[in-house]
Amino acid sequence: MKKKHPKALPYLFLSEMWERFGFYLMLGIFFLYMTDTQRGGMALDRKEAADIFGTFIALVYVTPFVGGLLADRLLGYRFSITIGGILMGLGYCGLAIPGMTAFYVSLFLIIIGNGFFKPNISTILGNVYNAPEYKPLKDSGYNIFYMGINIGAFICNFFAAYLRNNFSWGAAFMAAGIGMFVGVIIFWIGSKHYAHADVRKPVKAGDMPVSKILGITLLPAIIAGYIGWIIPGNIFGSDSTDAFILGALPVAAYYVMLLIRSDAEDRRPLAALLAVFAVAIVFWAVFKQNGTALTTWAESYTDREIPAAVEPVAKTLGMTQTVTFAKDSVPLTDEQFRVARDASGAVIKTWDYPLYFKNVLKEKLPLAGESMTLISTELAQSINPFWVVVLTPVIVAFWSMLKRRNREPSTTWKIFYGFLSLLYLHL
Repeated sequence: MKKKHPKALPYLFLSEMWERFGFYLMLGIFFLYMTDTQRGGMALDRKEAADIFGTFIALVYVTPFVGGLLADRLLGYRFSITIGGILMGLGYCGLAIPGMTAFYVSLFLIIIGNGFFKPNISTILGNVYNAPEYKPLKDSGYNIFYMGINIGAFICNFFAAYLRNNFSWGAAFMAAGIGMFVGVIIFWIGSKHYAHADVRKPVKAGDMPVSKILGITLLPAIIAGYIGWIIPGNIFGSDSTDAFILGALPVAAYYVMLLIRSDAEDRRPLAALLAVFAVAIVFWAVFKQNGTALTTWAESYTDREIPAAVEPVAKTLGMTQTVTFAKDSVPLTDEQFRVARDASGAVIKTWDYPLYFKNVLKEKLPLAGESMTLISTELAQSINPFWVVVLTPVIVAFWSMLKRRNREPSTTWKIFYGFLSLLYLHL
């Protein structure tokens, strides 16, 4: 008889799908919004916008340490997930409010909310599959769960393009917030199916209290981060990068200390976990360039012209954006701005036209004052999740076939094969 996955899986799948819908919708347009000068964006310099983006992503990856710890020891997983989802939803909606105060408060809410939501929903799923009747299906369960992440990441950019092109940036951010609230509602509808998995870890003899763990990690991290921010010059390229790297050292030292102090039973899994951490850090540091460097490449250096036959459909679906070649456009620098003066005589920077036009073939360049219709930049963010969604069923079927033949590799070997494939594709 074929074993079935637990009833908890569809609810956790949909909760995570909608959470990632909101997160990747926001992330897909975040850099574009900060650098936009023509449609109500923040008009920030690209370097400043990249610094904000990088700092935001760095903190998003730090807070799960605290959120997971508090859920394990004090709050429980379902309560933590709920808090996290609500905070993230409020943060996304807050980005629709003009002003730098609302902007930074919203980012703070998203960072804290992610710390509570992201690690704990995965933990609940793992706890559900730890039951003896579901343990053999754990790997395929996580594959299905991961596909939910990528469905959300795939569809969100189409919503973002439609809303920001036809309405405003704020409408797109509000959609991210609504998606997050939908995820929280679905999570609580299915709560009864994983209430039994919401079990706080028992404190063992010798375990440090939460206050001490935070005292030797979070507090030193904040102090070290502040030192990294204020030291003269830049060691690693920018003040925010210096702050993050120095701030991460106390957390890394904590894990090394755990490894040294652990007994023989715990040392091997801890060492394996730290090895995975090291590889994951490199992977995500490269992958998250999709929000800045690759977004810039898609926006300014990728041919996004739409074939005439497809243009009416693309416009109807809100997948296009119009860029205008200004009448007085004279390219002066790589950033395509000219120095001008306002009524008081103060120097200002005025964007002449999008950098995209610098890379258009001369024979395709519109006349002064004319426009071009292009595929929206953020849709490039859907390419990667599209292939994950398409190929995940293939991978799951492949492992299932090997399992029937008693040749399925362990989870560790599957991860190793994945890294080998990734290395091969990048060589």
